[in-house]
Amino acid sequence: MRLVIQRVTAASVEVDGEVVGAIDRSGLLILVGITHDDQPATADLLAEKVWTLRILDGERSCQDENAPILVVSQFTLYADTRKGRRPSWSAAAPRAVSEPLIEAFVSSLRGRGAEVATGVFGAQMKVTLTNDGPVTLILDSAG
Repeated sequence: MRLVIQRVTAASVEVDGEVVGAIDRSGLLILVGITHDDQPATADLLAEKVWTLRILDGERSCQDENAPILVVSQFTLYADTRKGRRPSWSAAAPRAVSEPLIEAFVSSLRGRGAEVATGVFGAQMKVTLTNDGPVTLILDSAG
């Protein structure tokens, strides 16, 4: 599981011209990619890490601030660009594997008390954000 975490002052995701998920105060935008060997336990472990990660102002966490989180699925985080000019997506898990794990990640965050908005799995999305800091981190369950 690979996460790109951005501290934001606002973020939204739009599908077909309609906003489907948004946060309008300081929080996190998280792009989530799933690979073949990820498990529900991985989703839970990373949700706990994100919820308690002290990257908000004053070295505070989302848990400390009850900060909102926008989660957007993004299989392209597992692109392999080592050969040629066209990325390979073979490391990204198929929908049957990845969609339930994205849902498990979101559910785990909500179970901890997080206010979570989401995009639409598999949709063509337009993501808008105001990066705060800027602060951008990458978490990878493989390392």
